[in-house]
Amino acid sequence: MTNQTEKPMEMTFELHVVLNCSASVGDKVAREELAGFVTSSNNTLLTRGAPPGCGAQIVSWDVLDEKINLTIVSDRFVRAHDAFLRLKKELTKLLGKYRIGIRGIEIAEYRITLDWEAGEGLQIRQLPFVKAINQAQGRLELLLEIDESAFDKRIPDRLIRLLEDKLDAARWKGKSEHWELLFESAKKHYLFDKDPTAEMLARGWLEHAAGRGQYVYGPQVTRIFRTFEKILLDELLTPLGYNEMIFPKFVAWDVWKRSGHAKGIYPEAYYVCTPKTRDPEYWEDVMDYFKVTNEVPVDMILGKIENVGGMCYAQCPPFWVFLQGKTLPDDILPVTVFDRSGPSYRYESGGLHGIERLDEFHRVEILWIGTKEQTIEHAKVLHEKYRHIFDDILDIEWREAWVTPWFMAQEGKAGLSELREVGTTDYEAMLPYSEKWLEFQNVSVNGDKYPRGFSVKLQSGQELWSGCSGVGLERWAAVFLAQKGLDAENWPQKFRSVVGELPEVFRFL
Repeated sequence: MTNQTEKPMEMTFELHVVLNCSASVGDKVAREELAGFVTSSNNTLLTRGAPPGCGAQIVSWDVLDEKINLTIVSDRFVRAHDAFLRLKKELTKLLGKYRIGIRGIEIAEYRITLDWEAGEGLQIRQLPFVKAINQAQGRLELLLEIDESAFDKRIPDRLIRLLEDKLDAARWKGKSEHWELLFESAKKHYLFDKDPTAEMLARGWLEHAAGRGQYVYGPQVTRIFRTFEKILLDELLTPLGYNEMIFPKFVAWDVWKRSGHAKGIYPEAYYVCTPKTRDPEYWEDVMDYFKVTNEVPVDMILGKIENVGGMCYAQCPPFWVFLQGKTLPDDILPVTVFDRSGPSYRYESGGLHGIERLDEFHRVEILWIGTKEQTIEHAKVLHEKYRHIFDDILDIEWREAWVTPWFMAQEGKAGLSELREVGTTDYEAMLPYSEKWLEFQNVSVNGDKYPRGFSVKLQSGQELWSGCSGVGLERWAAVFLAQKGLDAENWPQKFRSVVGELPEVFRFL
């Protein structure tokens, strides 16, 4: 959706199309009748719904045996492909009087030209269904490679929407206003100046796992994680009436399509594939290769599997299948649930560092659903609970910032964000060893994004909203241990009373 403050993008469309008919048109239909049809269509059919002087026009036409050749030129008000669909319907009626049908159409050429002054800094190198792109002098020209089915699927309109999204994303990412400091805690006296991950590795509290960005957590770190969970349960989840659920950790493509993640998750997803068949004979060559070489033939395997989705990326989308297509009674709101049943996965590429930036990490996902007012009010209650935990129990130095994810601007919610209705509050804490702030917690009000995506409605017809908050156990540990160190005697008394004595299970020779 184009930002309402931006001038609408100027567009021209030029469509050359051939209609293949079931009989010779020229032999049965008088040219004068066809000419009258074209004139009438230009004056009425192809300008319907457009401002005066705007719309589409048939600028040239010809008949050759069973073929009708048309060239349609239009503006953004009645786009050429829409004009053609209108035209085809009426032309079918005209030809039908002479027992002539339209067997199919050929898109000889479809060229879309857009005013691209605002996008000069954004280079468009390739697009789906586009075989040639010319970007110069404030114009962007697309030569499409499509067939008739693309018109029914609205492919040209979706391409334009994609370009508008790319522009909005580029504009939004260039703004500094999407991060705004809201609150900063009192300065703390740091008791540690080392990287806690390196120190835990040295003490044998954790170990690198076989996979990238993944650790095996020893009893000590696991106890710390469970302590965070207990604090969260005692101080926030139980008092606020949350109920525990188990969300799937494999996410099918249909879920990501509905949640919106399918728009851009690909560089960071961990993909899940299933065998095309369980037939042992189908896999015999793979098994034989391993037995002979003691090497797993990955290339051979890739040809025998099919992708069905990915591993948990954002924890809450799979939950929404539980409500998909249902109507909720008003009197159960607000609904408050949480999940802590398994890890999440994000391919971090070169950004891996310690336990604070991993490919496999563990979170408690907090999710609430209500009316707009209930959802916003509940977010405020969560903020108060988190502040209490960070100040009074963990005793860390932290700050709070308002963030508008750029995808919200794409979805037309930037205005709601400016009103502090839709958006994310990030909690950040200082890492003394690097003198950098680390985002370790968030609270997001997502508006109607998920109820709308999964067709969940409210009995009264009111707008249904939701929010979520991800508590990253590794991130909490990273900031707590970076400021307080690994020696329990330096930890705040309230935290020590919950964690108890750290278990010492393993000794190595």
